[in-house]
Amino acid sequence: MRKNIFFLFSVAAIVLSCNNANAQSPILSGISGNFQLDAQYYLVDSAIGAPVVPEKVLSNGFGNLNFNYGNFTAGIRYESYLNPLLGFDPRYKGSGITYRFASFKVNDLEVTIGNFYDQIGSGLIFRSYEERSLGIDNALDGIRVKYNPHAGIYLKGFIGEQRSFFEKGPGIVRAFDADISLTEAIKSLNESKTRITVGTGVVSKYQKDENPIYVYPENVLSFAPRTRITRGPVSFYAEYAYKYNDPSLVNSTYENPQGIYKPGEAIYLNGNYSKKGIGVNVAAKHIDNMDFRSDRNATGTNLTLSYLPALTKQQTYRLITLYPYATQPNGEAGINTDVFYNIKKGTKLGGERGTDIALNYSTVHSIDKTPVASEQGYESSLFGVGDEEYFEEVNVEITKKASKKLKLILTYIYTEYNKDVIQGLSGFGTIYAHTAVADVQYKLNKSNTVRVEMQHLLTDQDMKSWAMMLVEYTISPHWFFAAFDEYNYGNDDKDARIHYPNLSAGYTKGANRISLGYGKQREGLLCVGGVCRNVPASNGFSVSVTSSF
Repeated sequence: MRKNIFFLFSVAAIVLSCNNANAQSPILSGISGNFQLDAQYYLVDSAIGAPVVPEKVLSNGFGNLNFNYGNFTAGIRYESYLNPLLGFDPRYKGSGITYRFASFKVNDLEVTIGNFYDQIGSGLIFRSYEERSLGIDNALDGIRVKYNPHAGIYLKGFIGEQRSFFEKGPGIVRAFDADISLTEAIKSLNESKTRITVGTGVVSKYQKDENPIYVYPENVLSFAPRTRITRGPVSFYAEYAYKYNDPSLVNSTYENPQGIYKPGEAIYLNGNYSKKGIGVNVAAKHIDNMDFRSDRNATGTNLTLSYLPALTKQQTYRLITLYPYATQPNGEAGINTDVFYNIKKGTKLGGERGTDIALNYSTVHSIDKTPVASEQGYESSLFGVGDEEYFEEVNVEITKKASKKLKLILTYIYTEYNKDVIQGLSGFGTIYAHTAVADVQYKLNKSNTVRVEMQHLLTDQDMKSWAMMLVEYTISPHWFFAAFDEYNYGNDDKDARIHYPNLSAGYTKGANRISLGYGKQREGLLCVGGVCRNVPASNGFSVSVTSSF
């Protein structure tokens, strides 16, 4: 805490000195911030397997305060978890200033001291970010320098330690990244219709080896070259990542409990075609032993350096999220295809206002591995695909605005979900599920809108079939009311055929929003971009308050 106070006084001194240098300017040209509090009162509910909460009330809260003065920016964030909501890591327990930074820019040089988030390329070897819904915050605490020495040339380097709840991890992270737009940097290419960007990132982490039995590499290097080519409606992106041997708790096996010493590799490819009325995106990836952290003993979402996004469609409808895909960093190969097409208005299929159709197909498999009796663990080859299927999904979505007041979204999803692999379980096998969704929105008048969702998931595996219905009423611009119920009507255990009702209401005025709710939460995975956390079952009353200025 003393370090944070000293930091704040230092920031204030810089601001005041800047003000003295230009007495006619105000001390601060801008102050902004935001606040959020989420709290829940938990009820005992053994029927759904909800854990008992001795405190009865748990809460997560934070507030950001940012200052701007010309080319100078500074900010702090205070967080409080008393105690953290169910599903969040209990190591978040406590309160304090968890994020503080100061940054200034002079000509083409930008310097940041304190905490910062950043990313290299697509994130295969480094991404520090915050995803509050998952309890992820792996911000770095250190120094970052960015420099733009020439048109089209962007350089940055940083060194720091990662946040680990209210502490810092034991590793030190060093990185350098160069991004060069050839079209901007080379005058003869300035007018070219083909835009080419190349870049490469290098990340190294240091962690002292204190293990009395095994010899761990203290410095682990990774690098990732990349390129992006764009011409008219077509664009292509490719990135390859390589990580030197990095034995860890995540890649440990029964034969190698200390972790395997095999290097890691990954490749990510993405192609886009977009014109009026049609869009196509195809992405592919191959990941082999690419879990990368600043602490070899960390697990879950703690102290991650690499970001390995799932190529599967990110679902929002509630029943579809029963079976979300979680990226397998020790090895997976996948492909994802999206096609968007607009049927023009005035045609038989398009009708008076046109019709949008979105198609998606994704599949993820194991990679081809050959076990070896050594610390390498196994042998593999880039692009080698294994026989085991982890996930497959087909999505069809039709959006139709039938009139000025009525909008329809009809969705069908077929899912194959290897629960044993994705959730690290045994005995469940692969789940085959069909899900249908009808989303109907009707505008009563300028201020009042009713939206109804009807969802049905049909499967013969796992907990069997589910049904769900939601009704939402909005009075613009201030009020909303919603009610929904999930019902596991197909469960083989009659006592487990449980309703999960949920009621909520909210009021918004300007930048302030307050919502109240009551409901039962089923146990399951909450995933964002292939990164997941387990959400335990719960029953209780909740309140959420957000504000910004």
